[in-house]
Amino acid sequence: MKTINVGIVGYGLSGEIFHAPLIQSLAGMDILKIVSSDPHKVRRKFPDMEVVSSIEDLLSDERIDLVVITTPNSTHYSFAKQSLLAGKHVVVEKPFVIQTEEAKDLIEIANGQNKLLSVFHNRRWDNDFLTVKQCIESGAMGEIYLYEAHFDRYRPEVRERWREQVGPGAGMLYDLGAHLIDQALYLFGNPISVFGDVFAQRVDALVDDYFHIILNYGKMRVILHSGSIVKSSGPKFQVHGSKGSFIKYGLDSQEDALRQGSVPGSPGWGQDHEQWYGELTTENGKHGTTKKIETIPGSYENFYQGIYQAITHNAPLPVNAIEAMNTIKVIELAKKSSLEQKNGFI
Repeated sequence: MKTINVGIVGYGLSGEIFHAPLIQSLAGMDILKIVSSDPHKVRRKFPDMEVVSSIEDLLSDERIDLVVITTPNSTHYSFAKQSLLAGKHVVVEKPFVIQTEEAKDLIEIANGQNKLLSVFHNRRWDNDFLTVKQCIESGAMGEIYLYEAHFDRYRPEVRERWREQVGPGAGMLYDLGAHLIDQALYLFGNPISVFGDVFAQRVDALVDDYFHIILNYGKMRVILHSGSIVKSSGPKFQVHGSKGSFIKYGLDSQEDALRQGSVPGSPGWGQDHEQWYGELTTENGKHGTTKKIETIPGSYENFYQGIYQAITHNAPLPVNAIEAMNTIKVIELAKKSSLEQKNGFI
């Protein structure tokens, strides 16, 4: 079995909690180096890991096949470009980049270098989203007219972290919005137009912490919403079609499991509590029939399994860069729409 040697750039929340554990859990992938300013933090989990202080130290290592970029959003473009030009395959933490033009440039460079370029839109493998996708594709709800997805939190106080400070790529829209937009585009493709309401709602907030986006698909509408002052959340997903509806509460379990040290293959990995199973209501004569739908287990590891297969067997990427670029385009249009208070057209 061919081994893919990996270098990780950055060891904050994303690198420590998501990427490193997922990569290390898979046969055929091995982390050789991590770029971090805090070697002691890295070695608490990886005692023998080689820690370097700069991306140049990592890129000069000819053994490394794949570079994973988990640094702040504003650095994604420059670090991905450096890595591709150094002859490495690249995975970028979401959001891909800040601007669509940056995404186009990276795609051209990757093609010119004959290297793979992907973006870690891991929430395509959330257990709730996998279940929603299956319910839609089964046809049980008929033609879909409304898809609504929320990612709400109760965080009324602004915290000292880069995502909540003024700067390129900061704010809720680039953070949680990238997840919700990617999921919607994965299901339905690009919309006709985008309407966005994006602003800073909390006291002392410096960047957007609330968004409400409406994607126009002709007779169908997609509503994507996130707020930071939501003490009691409603449904995570609501999907309504000509023959039925699916309602799902609760959040995927994988992030919490990773924070607690679990990895793919651990008991209960990706599973949902029965109390959070969604409900599918469909036609049955004059009266509808409602039944619980067991949640499909989540599987973040599928992303890196897909990356491995793409590098070693020329399989399709689990997330291609053009799809990730379209998510950035919708973010830009939502911000523009909010500023101008009118629809932005694709």
